[in-house]
Amino acid sequence: MKKNILFFVFASFTSILLGQLHEVGISLGGSNYVGDIGVNYYTYPNKPAGAVFYKYNWNPRIALRATYSFLPISGNDLDADTAFRKNRGSQFSNTVNELAVGFEFNFYEYDLSSDDKTWTPYLLFELVGFNYTNVKSYTTAGQMVKGNKTSYAIPFGIGYKSKLYGTLAFAIEAKFRYTFEDDLDFTNNKTPNVNIEGTGNDWYMFTGFSLIYTFGRPACYTNGL
Repeated sequence: MKKNILFFVFASFTSILLGQLHEVGISLGGSNYVGDIGVNYYTYPNKPAGAVFYKYNWNPRIALRATYSFLPISGNDLDADTAFRKNRGSQFSNTVNELAVGFEFNFYEYDLSSDDKTWTPYLLFELVGFNYTNVKSYTTAGQMVKGNKTSYAIPFGIGYKSKLYGTLAFAIEAKFRYTFEDDLDFTNNKTPNVNIEGTGNDWYMFTGFSLIYTFGRPACYTNGL
């Protein structure tokens, strides 16, 4: 009886594992930010960055995904295109650690086991939480006292993915994050002895290339969410 139960559990687990397509992958590319210091180009990666992710293909149009990203960011006023920033001469560097969960919506049906559904552009819809170094306070001499802060962002992204060979695929992706913070660059309207041009919140972005490994067999997909 015990052996029968173990066999049933193993068979059920195997059916779940292979019942849909699963994907794991790594992304390599560049990150950048837009805020109070440096250039204000939204696609201007200037720091090496990377991510790892897992996807579950709910159906040929929708893939659920979870991603961890390591995103260094920096800015230098000497690279800016405004005289105000060039004359100010501020600079900074920080690191964003991000966890995102959400889904991809494929423009076309995507199924690596088929002959004619092996590529598609897609949109990304996610919930994002991130951690970064912030300024907790200032000493009487005006020196920063740093700490760590966790916050969230409004994310969106676009991409293109295609079969590479066998169970391998690749993707090109750009992700944009509008944060509810104005101190990723350690600078805001409360920073002593620093002039800024505005009071808008900071953005950070990632642009990169992904290599994806697919496993599991494409059995009957669900009909959707």
